[in-house]
Amino acid sequence: MAKTTISVRIDENLQQKLALAAQKTQLKQSELIRRALTQYLDEQAEPREFRSAADLAADLAGCALGGPSDLAANPDYLDDFGR
Repeated sequence: MAKTTISVRIDENLQQKLALAAQKTQLKQSELIRRALTQYLDEQAEPREFRSAADLAADLAGCALGGPSDLAANPDYLDDFGR
């Protein structure tokens, strides 16, 4: 596959982050940019399934042990709320 050269302007802060990442991974900056761009474009091409907050936290439901069994339904627990 033939490669094309493009120019991109980035601010100094982003360039410093890129340089640090390249140093840590021992990859060239251009390779990191190619990988990041490929990942971003691949993710954008995939249709995203809508997931509500409840869907995302479903595995957490009921994970707390102890406490009163009627916490969600008993208004007496709200007597001191906000004080």
